[in-house]
Amino acid sequence: MKNFPKDIYTEPEPDVDTLANLGPLTGMAGIWTGTRGLDVNPRPDGPEKQAFIEHTELQPIDAQTNGPQLFYGLRYHTRIVKPDDVETFHDQVGYWLWEPATGTVLLTLSIPRGQTAMAVGRAAADARTFRLQAVRGSETNGIVSNPFLEYAFRTESYTITVSINADGTWSYEQDTVLVIPGQAEPFHHTDRNTLRKIGEPTPNPTAQTAAAKPGKSQAR
Repeated sequence: MKNFPKDIYTEPEPDVDTLANLGPLTGMAGIWTGTRGLDVNPRPDGPEKQAFIEHTELQPIDAQTNGPQLFYGLRYHTRIVKPDDVETFHDQVGYWLWEPATGTVLLTLSIPRGQTAMAVGRAAADARTFRLQAVRGSETNGIVSNPFLEYAFRTESYTITVSINADGTWSYEQDTVLVIPGQAEPFHHTDRNTLRKIGEPTPNPTAQTAAAKPGKSQAR
């Protein structure tokens, strides 16, 4: 058992400005596009390489508490298409969360193919790169799939490494390890992309309200 406090009810008073408290997630807030993504996915005759174009939006949410536990975070939506195609290739929603007290980064994700996961990692507040992982069967950083995916493309683990780049972009590399019937070895389904900012984030609702009060500047 971790060293959790005996008082599990008393909530802290969070800072109203989420954008000022995102730690290693700070460089990810905003609206982004990536035009040089690469997906390597399984096919009956071997791995297939697929280029993709990505649009992702990460917006700050009000601080969240579980009793004394405090998170600052970003709500995100990612939509991916193939070049010159309008049909959605991949859609994903969830939250990036930062717990300053423990240096923990969490990623929750859900995709409309009947699968959800939570990946967890550790990072310093000023980290420029960090790694998160979800593992099948874990009760704290696990993966849940619908029965067909559990049978045909069983996900053993999911790992994502994020790098905040000096030029204002950020990049990720992710590896989803699949067990597929008829294949002797697990398959590494990989994705990578570099994202360029095309829009600034909107401050979280409480921060907007505080800025709008008389005597407060509304400019950031």
